[in-house]
Amino acid sequence: MQLTGAQIVIECMKEQGVDTIFGYPGGAILNVYDELYKNSDSIRHILVSHEQGASHAADGYARATGKTGVCFATSGPGSTNLVTGIATANIDSIPVVAVTCNVGTSLLGKDSFQEVAISEVVKPITKASFIVKDVNELADTLRKAFYIAQEGRKGPVLVDIPKDVTAAKAEYEKKMPEKPEPVTDTINENALDNAAKLIAESKRPYVFCGGGVISAGASGELMELVNRIDAPVCDTLMGKGAFPGTDPRYSGMLGMHGTKASNFGVSECDLLIAVGVRFSDRVYGNAKNFAKNAKIIHIEIDSKEINKNIEVDAHIIGDAREILKRLNEKLGNYDHSEWQAEIKAKSEQFPLRYRDDVLSGGEAITEIYRQTKGDAIITTEVGQHQMWAAQFYYYDKPRRFLTSGGLGTMGYGLGAAIGAKAAFPNMTVVNIAGDGGFRMNMNEIATSVRNNIPVIEVIIDNRVLGMVRQWQTLFYGKRYSHTVLDDAVDYVKLAEAMGAVGMRAETPEEFSEAFAKALTMNKTVVIDCRIDKDENVYPMVAPGEAISKAFDAADMENK
Repeated sequence: MQLTGAQIVIECMKEQGVDTIFGYPGGAILNVYDELYKNSDSIRHILVSHEQGASHAADGYARATGKTGVCFATSGPGSTNLVTGIATANIDSIPVVAVTCNVGTSLLGKDSFQEVAISEVVKPITKASFIVKDVNELADTLRKAFYIAQEGRKGPVLVDIPKDVTAAKAEYEKKMPEKPEPVTDTINENALDNAAKLIAESKRPYVFCGGGVISAGASGELMELVNRIDAPVCDTLMGKGAFPGTDPRYSGMLGMHGTKASNFGVSECDLLIAVGVRFSDRVYGNAKNFAKNAKIIHIEIDSKEINKNIEVDAHIIGDAREILKRLNEKLGNYDHSEWQAEIKAKSEQFPLRYRDDVLSGGEAITEIYRQTKGDAIITTEVGQHQMWAAQFYYYDKPRRFLTSGGLGTMGYGLGAAIGAKAAFPNMTVVNIAGDGGFRMNMNEIATSVRNNIPVIEVIIDNRVLGMVRQWQTLFYGKRYSHTVLDDAVDYVKLAEAMGAVGMRAETPEEFSEAFAKALTMNKTVVIDCRIDKDENVYPMVAPGEAISKAFDAADMENK
């Protein structure tokens, strides 16, 4: 049947099972929005306050569900406002399809009003980007975009459509979406045998898991591996929930703000089994000294990551779930109880600490965990609060901790929370923010209220750009250049002005009461949680140092 390009866009969304789109209309995309209006019974559109909020919401929806998140924007500034969110999704391997519309084909390349060659702009930060100048190619391009987003190492794809293409007509025939198969043709039997041999010979193995485990749905297979080889487990920021945070074998996060137990343990192990990680600089510290006593097995879907940052002794390329499944079949059952006891002793010797005599970041996160019983989706902005959320909330399931890991995007969390809550309206969704991160995209509180997507926003409010100030304290002689936010902004009044409930807490008791009330309200709630500006995140590894040299507050006092 003959359909306009705009109709084809919406029909392709239906083909792909899209139920929610986050976006902001404008002149170039009006034809698409007109069709979206006619199909509001089958696709929910959530109008955000800023296009960046749309890209973060689509990302949060994707992280929470495993499905492809979708965002719409118009030409020019509408499309460029998506760029930060697209880059965030790209580095964290999150499947998102961004649909933008551009000026008409006859106006392209003429610096027309609100014209930007967005498909070229985003090429370095997408798996693929397209501009569709022929309506006859539109349906297949959109289908291809969804396929690419989910294939192999997942990531964002952008499709740009000139306005006249959305008005032109073409023959459309509905097709069942093509689902990518797990990448298995790269799994080498000899590599599996070699990995099994290294594991059998190991006396002090450590398992290190990242976001690739979650992306592959491999948590069950990871658990079987750990049960078989009796090894302690650490994770990346992106890997939270891949292995249960309350399991006694879990020693905490690895890296710059990881636990001493994990950092020391990985430095002393004889075999590191890294699954679905890309060895970020925030993990390895000093590459030459990283796990220098260990042989390293790298299980990874993207061959470009092998030996990119850390030289490894063995690798297996492909889908993590299938690799672990095949590897487990080759393994016996091993006893490393002495090694486990050594790591447990380190965890007891070097526990994560926070002040509980005053309201602190760690105290607030611990109280959130206690009241939600660990059964919530937690999103964050970026900074000290993000590290506290990783340290003091225990994630027993995947897709419960949504944060910008690779790009470190301030302003990410609130949009992501809206996306997650839209996907799971019956789940408690809490965005933990610093006051600096909250200021970046706080206008999305209005989005949460307007669309009846009630999230709880907890601002860890120290009136400074906390993480940057911490570096200034430790490495820049306490020269606090432009990191102080101690002004007249009242977050409670701001929340109320946007239709949300605002509360303030200055003691542990006040925060406990405020958060308990927020859980019962089914409304968008903002809690201004006031903490001391000099509270720092520990442990910490100085930039360029080996992770074995992690230091904490006690070390600073003794120094």
